[in-house]
This record gives sequence, structure tokens and C-alpha cells, in this order.
Amino acid sequence: MVKWLGLAGLVVAFDQITKYVVVISLAYDERIQVLPFFAWVRWHNEGAAFSFLAGAGGWQRYFLICLAIGFSAFIIYELKRLPKEDRLMGCVFGLILGGAIGNLTDRLMHGYVVDFILFHYNHYSFPAFNVADSALFCGAALWILLMIQDYRQGKTTRA
Repeated sequence: MVKWLGLAGLVVAFDQITKYVVVISLAYDERIQVLPFFAWVRWHNEGAAFSFLAGAGGWQRYFLICLAIGFSAFIIYELKRLPKEDRLMGCVFGLILGGAIGNLTDRLMHGYVVDFILFHYNHYSFPAFNVADSALFCGAALWILLMIQDYRQGKTTRA
């Protein structure tokens, strides 16, 4: 369990360091074009993924904080129950926990999440994201792949 908490800690540290660099280097809404399809930005997201609930009037901050705390507690509980040999699921939990705590830290400190990675094509763009979002996505994608693999093998033991 300790190594997966360590992975979560690394995700949180990298997430917070990159966000700090963005905050001290870019003004809000500033954009630095790096490649024709990629830019560094400094945007603030008061909502969840894809800015869901961003304009909800402020209550969403507390809802998302409670959700992150509850889900983090669930992940820690599942990590305690996880067999030591289940490394892939440990990695899933470490990535998801680190991402959740990274964005939770922003919500607690600022009331919003700092996003800074933007992929786009002309006037079409994917919502900006950050390291915590990437860890959450990778953890969730790996979890889904493991569930598909278990389903194909007839197992039902994954969390």
C-alpha cells in the first residue's frame, strides 16, 4: 500500500509544482502557442471535468471538495484491501488518488483548479487540463481496461 500512496504523492507533487510554475509565469487567460495544435494557458476551472458545473454559483466548490474527500477515502480503503500482488490495480488507485488530491488541493486553496495544457485545431479545442486530470484519466482508463480483461476471463474480483 505504501508504494501506491507514494505514487499518489508523486502525482500530487508534480501537479502542484507545474501549477505553481504556470501561476507565477502566466497571467490569467494568457496563452503561449507552442505548436500549431498545442498551447500553454492559464485558465481557472471552478467546475469539474470539461467545466461541468463551472457556472453553478459557488456551491459546486463545496460539493466537489466533499466528493474528492469521499472518493479519496474510498480509494484508500480499497488500497488497504488490495492484494500485494495486484500491481496494476495499485497503480490505478495511486494515479486516481493523486489526481483527486491534486485538484482537491487547488479547490481548497483557490476555489478553482488551475488548468494549463490546451490541445486545439483552429477554433476547436479540447478543454484545458492539468497533471492531476491526466493522472485521473490514465488511472480510470487503466481501470476500465482491467475490468474488460477480467470480464473476458470470467473474473469478478476487481474493485
